[in-house]
Amino acid sequence: MLAPKRVKFRKRFKGRTSGMATRGNTVAFGHYGLMSLEPGWVSNRQIEAARDKPITKKPAETRMGKGKGNPEGWVAVVKPGRIMFELEGIEEAAARAALALASAKLPVKSKFVKREER
Repeated sequence: MLAPKRVKFRKRFKGRTSGMATRGNTVAFGHYGLMSLEPGWVSNRQIEAARDKPITKKPAETRMGKGKGNPEGWVAVVKPGRIMFELEGIEEAAARAALALASAKLPVKSKFVKREER
């Protein structure tokens, strides 16, 4: 299982996914990007580079109480507007095709975006 080398805390709260992304919402490094259109969790198997937050689960048929469950995996929190992938150095048609394949493997809806020239 993929996991960070070290973390400050072993378990975290689930958090809320309401609202739009305020950070990471513009294409910063490449020319093309894949933007999220809905909130969700992208698991470590879906995107290895964004190991962010541990998810815990309690065993089946367990009574209430007795603390938080054990860590089961890692996820990256994705809000609408977040740029998840960026590409540079290829033509737009090839970038659209590559990001369409990547989008099909993700649990959230997403769209192709281009960098805004200033």
